[in-house]
Amino acid sequence: MRSSPIKLSMTDKQAQDYAASIPFDRRLYRQDIEGSIAHTRMLAKQEIIAESEAEAIIKGLNSIRREIERGKFQFRTELEDIHMNIEARLFEKIGDVAGKLHTARSRNDQMALDLRLLVKEEIGKTIGTIKALQISLVELAQGNKDVIMPGYTHLQQAQPVLLAHHLLAYFEMFQRDKERFHDCLGRADFMPLGSGALAGVPYPIDREFVAQALGFSKVSNNSLDAVSDRDFIIEYEAAAAITMMHLSRLAEEFILWSSSEFGFIQIGEAFTTRSSIMPQKKNPDVTELARGKTGRVYGHLTAILTIMKSLPLAYNRDMQEDKEGLFDTVDTLQSSLEVFAGMLKAIEVNTGRIAQAMRTDYTLATDLADYLVKKGLPFRKAHSVIARLSEYAMSRGKTFKELGRKEYRDFSPLFAGDVYDITSESSVAARDVIGGTSPQQVAKALKRARRLLKK
Repeated sequence: MRSSPIKLSMTDKQAQDYAASIPFDRRLYRQDIEGSIAHTRMLAKQEIIAESEAEAIIKGLNSIRREIERGKFQFRTELEDIHMNIEARLFEKIGDVAGKLHTARSRNDQMALDLRLLVKEEIGKTIGTIKALQISLVELAQGNKDVIMPGYTHLQQAQPVLLAHHLLAYFEMFQRDKERFHDCLGRADFMPLGSGALAGVPYPIDREFVAQALGFSKVSNNSLDAVSDRDFIIEYEAAAAITMMHLSRLAEEFILWSSSEFGFIQIGEAFTTRSSIMPQKKNPDVTELARGKTGRVYGHLTAILTIMKSLPLAYNRDMQEDKEGLFDTVDTLQSSLEVFAGMLKAIEVNTGRIAQAMRTDYTLATDLADYLVKKGLPFRKAHSVIARLSEYAMSRGKTFKELGRKEYRDFSPLFAGDVYDITSESSVAARDVIGGTSPQQVAKALKRARRLLKK
């Protein structure tokens, strides 16, 4: 086996281990090899290296890829990063011609390329996983489209809404999350190779050829910017943090709804655990973990912003710290979305318990105020009347339905027998405006959601 001529200056083992990124950036092997192959083909096309040399390099790179995928590749910490590990192995395989691979590039633009390739790929996966979660949301909403539940503000019962309307609120949040990632994709879609260390390269390269080979729509416009910014990583992590925030809110809803106090839903056994000492108790572990992991993603976003905030142009070694947070954000977001998509399919809605929560009917207070408004009373006065009526009913342990006509008229002579026509069903039906909770509007929202999911 040939030895590699690559030698790095650090000799202190502790310093060497501290500086090495190979324990984590080995994850970029596929992007690194794809970029090197496209770069090699361009060098041959431009007659910067011979065709036979390019063939030997590409054959060697493909062989190294197979070694890594089969677990046969020996990663060496003393070679610092994925680039040097692959290049050193290439020397061992094909000899000195391997040295021509690094013509017209730097590790700076090489890493920028690898990361942009990875982020583009992960954005596509993330969008697909969010879509899978949305499909599960729509299915749960469709299966419970007639269920009326209390809507809440300040975690207090407020007005009746359809359960499907509540669930579709999260569909809209995740739809915007997909759009954010799609926007991020456009800004990650710049091919940086050819920027060199910071100033460009003194060879007649064809950057557009490499961009096309690697699936980029554009090449970067400024070599300093191309190697020294990581805003595309920041943007991915920011979009991920917002998505995790939405997921955490949904998790909190499910934690509340599955509690003994609410009892609105039951989460499938596969997504809960039994208490170690209280056999009657099931813990909503998946939802609690998602809530906790949200803070972890927030931390990575804060870290990359802090790393980048004071760096002068161009590349600085601080930027080596851009990867671990990105990789963990990708993994945390993807796994959280995937497990939630599965969990939604295993949720059983307790319609009886929800109906029981609606029996107090105090959520109809606003409908009673609107009733008086339609009889000619200004809303502010109607609001005051119903506030006093509500206090009266609650203090006597009566629902609105249980109040007699005289009791109603003691608060306003405008009340008549038709006040008893006000129900949860009439309440949701009355809100037949775009974005409202009426059955007609929710049916349209479900249809719209399915149409968006087909795109």
